[in-house]
Amino acid sequence: MFTSNPFSELSASIPAAVMQAYIILMVLMVIGGTVLDMMHKKSAQYFFENAKKAQKNAKRSVSTGEKATIAIQVLLDEVLTSGEFCNVKRRLSHLLTMYGFVIFVVTTAILIFGYATPEASAPVILPLLWHIGALMLAVGGYWFWFFIRVDVSAEGLTWYRLERADLFIVSLLATATFGLIWSFTQSQGITGWSTLFFVLFIMSSTTLFGSVLWSKFAHMFFKPAAAFQKRVTRADGSRENLPAEYDLTDPAVQAKFPDIPEYMGKNPAYMGQGINRESANHY
Repeated sequence: MFTSNPFSELSASIPAAVMQAYIILMVLMVIGGTVLDMMHKKSAQYFFENAKKAQKNAKRSVSTGEKATIAIQVLLDEVLTSGEFCNVKRRLSHLLTMYGFVIFVVTTAILIFGYATPEASAPVILPLLWHIGALMLAVGGYWFWFFIRVDVSAEGLTWYRLERADLFIVSLLATATFGLIWSFTQSQGITGWSTLFFVLFIMSSTTLFGSVLWSKFAHMFFKPAAAFQKRVTRADGSRENLPAEYDLTDPAVQAKFPDIPEYMGKNPAYMGQGINRESANHY
């Protein structure tokens, strides 16, 4: 199963050209959905207006080299390692889901455009990565769905409660799950079940890529840009009109704000763990 190309076997009933046309259609649906999302929510307009507002409030000019450094920091922190997540479990879940999705989608495109016929033998690493990517996506996604979601882990709601905001993660998990089951049943020669799970795989993937306008899919394109702009506002001093971050134990800060020592005291009393006493699991 893990080393067999499921699309090569599928080409016996569905021509490679049809599979390739489907991939192109999904790409166009993602692009179209993202553009419509920007038009509907006016995300791009807000972003550029916010950037202009920040420039007016800037206390210093950020050089091109500094912006390049900031872009690299965003790539390494927010994009590649999801450093914005303070919760380790949430971060690991997100990384598994993100990298699993990328590996799954990229290898799908390579297998379909390069090795979707029985005559074209794909390198063993490609179908192996396809299955590993789907498994990573499923593990990270189900971990999030059952144990990390705020409305389940903190608010005590049932895991099967669905909202429109869940469209992205549900269709994503369905695509990975049905894809793996389809590959297994096809490799075992279980024709009837293989056909059923292939249909479910196509339905869920079409929902995933065709519902960009109504799901959280498009946010993955805006998130790096927003993170970059946030770092730039900190570098130029505009800080999105937010107050500066102070070290309350700094004597210079205490001299600037004389009420701090009186409020905190030089040795503030221990008041217990407070919010850190236990995790919020039952609001």
